Amino acid sequence: MSSSMFYVICYDIADDRRRTKVMKAMEDYGARVQYSVFECDLDDKALRRLKARLKGEIDARADSVRFYALCEADFRRIGVMGRGGVVRVEAFRIV
Repeated sequence: MSSSMFYVICYDIADDRRRTKVMKAMEDYGARVQYSVFECDLDDKALRRLKARLKGEIDARADSVRFYALCEADFRRIGVMGRGGVVRVEAFRIV
């Protein structure tokens, strides 16, 4: 079994309909921490599935999705100012 990695994923989607589809896809994989920012704990398989799903939803000429992978040491150094905290939710898995 592959180990998971913590990702901060953010997006800038030009179209409201596509943005909603991307948001719904992201909700299946992690926790929404800001309007267009999610925190996700993903193994390699889940990351590939998420990227494939998002690729089908975005317009690569107009939209952007960024994946920031954080190792465990980086994860422990995350700081939050103001409301909320770091959310670590493992991706939904069917066994």
